[in-house]
Amino acid sequence: MKTMKLIPLTLLALLLSLPGLVATADFDYGHHKVVYHVNYDDEGRYMAAMGNIQNHINAVGADNMDIKVVMHGDGLGLLQTANTNENLRGRIENLKMQNVEFQVCANTLRGRNITLEELFDAAEEDVIPSGVAHISYLQHQGYTYSKP
Repeated sequence: MKTMKLIPLTLLALLLSLPGLVATADFDYGHHKVVYHVNYDDEGRYMAAMGNIQNHINAVGADNMDIKVVMHGDGLGLLQTANTNENLRGRIENLKMQNVEFQVCANTLRGRNITLEELFDAAEEDVIPSGVAHISYLQHQGYTYSKP
């Protein structure tokens, strides 16, 4: 019986003694190209997505990241909500300072009669022709896909 209790403790001690298994800050993830897909209308998910992106940057380093957030359909609510949600707005501003690009679907703008002025900090250069087509395009350019 005592032997059975010692096995998990021994394995834990072994794992903790191996270099690199615990300290992820010493791990070199290399350069990442990621497209984050936002097409939902949920303020809680928007906040979580911004946190996921920041955690990704923290793990890999802003200099080793090329991140694009592609929004279409209900996802434009991210930038609409940021107009009135100071915390979300701050997270977006912080991510933009780390070179995260927020891209807006022209089809959604046109189809829902949304102007760029209705979207927090959106400019003409942020508009892409089609959200779904752009995600596919980026994946062909070597971007990995993430939908938080």
